[in-house]
Amino acid sequence: MSISVARPSPHLSGYVKQFYAVETSSDTSGTYTHRIVPTGLTEIMFFSGSLPKASDERKNISERSILSGQQKGFYDLIIPGKVSLFSIVFEPHGLMRFFDFSPADLYDRNTPLSLLNKKACSEIEEKLNEAVSFTDKVMVAEKFLNNRFQINKERYAFKRIKYCTQRIENSKAIISIDLLASEAFLSRRQFERIFSEYVGSSPKQFLRTVRFQHALFWRSRDPNNNLTALAYDCGYYDQSHMSNEFRQLSGMSPKEFFSACEPESDLFSQ
Repeated sequence: MSISVARPSPHLSGYVKQFYAVETSSDTSGTYTHRIVPTGLTEIMFFSGSLPKASDERKNISERSILSGQQKGFYDLIIPGKVSLFSIVFEPHGLMRFFDFSPADLYDRNTPLSLLNKKACSEIEEKLNEAVSFTDKVMVAEKFLNNRFQINKERYAFKRIKYCTQRIENSKAIISIDLLASEAFLSRRQFERIFSEYVGSSPKQFLRTVRFQHALFWRSRDPNNNLTALAYDCGYYDQSHMSNEFRQLSGMSPKEFFSACEPESDLFSQ
């Protein structure tokens, strides 16, 4: 399996986190199961070769271009034979700058891009199929996004939510919803509604995801840190609280997760 990653151009960097590609070798036999956990990010995935199957029917990969929204919990992808994947990964607030629908419509599901924008789907699929290298695909994706960049989406509400998502990430989710609402000059109810519209999940769910992702990042930085210390360092009340959150978001206890999976954070990747 080969993995390629590229950062976006400066113009897109506030809205797009990265581009990546995964290629499995043609001699891969049988199937491979990959556990998907919430990352706090949305992405558009473009598949060629065999299509993976999802353990959750709401996450089925039914077409070659899929828009994956904010996830509530975990699911498994069963990957057969040779699979080629190219993905555009958006910052938590980024998707709204390029499309005329709310990320809230995508919550906890994978949706064919063609159902949301058939013209855009056909346009980028054709260009990606013609691209030879990963660098070529990144150039196609950047041109596609630049053409769709909607200046009028930089409304005051968008700026407030962008500020709040960055505030949550910078605080590693150790911040209250009431404080975020206050800093956005909104009532708590207004803040929760607008946040969900622009990010695609409730503030409470997003905070849980960011805290989980920070725990993965912190563990990758210090593999010898014990679980009790990790829980307190990452803003959990105690180890039991962290264990409950891990089970809901990954299907495993922290000990089981770190034994079975590499503790790598998509959200806090450098």
